[in-house]
Amino acid sequence: MNVLIDINHPAHVHLFRNVYAMLVEHGNKVLVVVKEIPSAMKLLDLYGIPYLNIGKKDDNIMKKGLDQMVYDKRLLKIVHEHHIDLGLGSSINIPHVSKLSKMKSVILDDDDDEVEPLFTQFGHPFADTILSPAGTPRKSKKTVFVNAYHELAYLHPNRFKPDESVLQDAGVKKGEPYFILRFNAFKAHHDVGVVGLTIENKRRLVRYLESKGKVFITTERDIDDEFKPYQLKVSPEKAHSLMYYATMLVGDSQTMTSEAAVLGTPAIRCNTFVGRIHYLEEEEHKYGLTYGFRPDEAEKMFEKINELLAMPNLKEEWQARRQKLLSEKIDYTQFLAWFVENYPESKKIMKNNPDYQWRFK
Repeated sequence: MNVLIDINHPAHVHLFRNVYAMLVEHGNKVLVVVKEIPSAMKLLDLYGIPYLNIGKKDDNIMKKGLDQMVYDKRLLKIVHEHHIDLGLGSSINIPHVSKLSKMKSVILDDDDDEVEPLFTQFGHPFADTILSPAGTPRKSKKTVFVNAYHELAYLHPNRFKPDESVLQDAGVKKGEPYFILRFNAFKAHHDVGVVGLTIENKRRLVRYLESKGKVFITTERDIDDEFKPYQLKVSPEKAHSLMYYATMLVGDSQTMTSEAAVLGTPAIRCNTFVGRIHYLEEEEHKYGLTYGFRPDEAEKMFEKINELLAMPNLKEEWQARRQKLLSEKIDYTQFLAWFVENYPESKKIMKNNPDYQWRFK
């Protein structure tokens, strides 16, 4: 089978890198395309994944619409030239091109319809199949629900083993408390009007947590000058290992919050998405692995941080909660490889018997 994987964000490199390797190992021809995102391209290079650059990505919401037509045109040409059978991705490009070609499209979408109206309106109707975490509010009947989160495609124990050498890279001793702070840029189409941590609360977090251990800051874009002394300098492919051993993650990012949760690291999130995204609500209220606060609930957030740090066996408790989550989820990479290689029969199987997915533990 000829498969195309579309990378639209650095997190998508992690999402698809294992299924890419598995599909190639099984004898499929897999082509990866990526927008000109330096951090995404660096990750692809680090993992030895060849790719085609389909153009720059703009932050302006109006220019995004114009750029979309350019991406679609370039991608359509690639699909024809390489005789692509199935396109896999988490962006609007794949479903658009599938309607203009013989290529079938499978998109992975973990956000609720309500928080991504543009993608729901202009992406979902053109997709052949939408894969979403079980329980996600989704109107489209094309959806196949899976007992997994995107992060389990690369952080499931079958796919991820923490590398303790990262502690030496970061300059911390085994058992020494340290914190990772993640500050998001909110530049995606679904981020319009979204607010995260204020600069005052970022400063307050640094001051407070610095009194408890070392502080590392990672940002989606350029870091503010005042936070540069705390900038995380660990190699990108070791970031998840650093997160695994961390005392806590605090920030306003959805993805890194979920990553910490499935790794068993306490995670605190503050933004206006809180209460609106099903899989994060599940990680919080069903598994107790993360806590979300809106920007006007900063005092409650600091109270929760203080409460957690007072727990004598914090990391042990979170690992126990993580095991409960893992017992109720599947190995998403193994499932994806099967789903792609057996498509469209795999879709029929899942529609008729959703429990089939439990074969992929």
